Amino acid sequence: MPILEVAGQTYETDEAGYLIGWISDPSKRTAVTTHLAAQESVEMGPNHWEVIYFVWAYYEEYKIAPLIRILTKVIGKKLGKEKVNSKYFYTLFPGGIGQQAYKIAAIPRPRNGFCI
Repeated sequence: MPILEVAGQTYETDEAGYLIGWISDPSKRTAVTTHLAAQESVEMGPNHWEVIYFVWAYYEEYKIAPLIRILTKVIGKKLGKEKVNSKYFYTLFPGGIGQQAYKIAAIPRPRNGFCI
């Protein structure tokens, strides 16, 4: 298994770079997310973090990545459903919400490879 090293800590990843396990320590999770975002050439701003925080909370509660439609619905309630759609998420995460954003969020790879 490939290894990711961040701030002196090592984390196992799969061949695509997704973490194998969940990082329960929020400060370590934030450091890994920041590191992964830089690797993916994504400059994290407040809107990016809003998505990441939701993904973390959802994963912590359900132990799976949220479906895209759930993410869109929840974020849409905050920002306005006319603003939030798949195009909005692609402006934040050009590699895709189910692929790039979930990888950056440092959650294990969704069971079906990515969430639709």
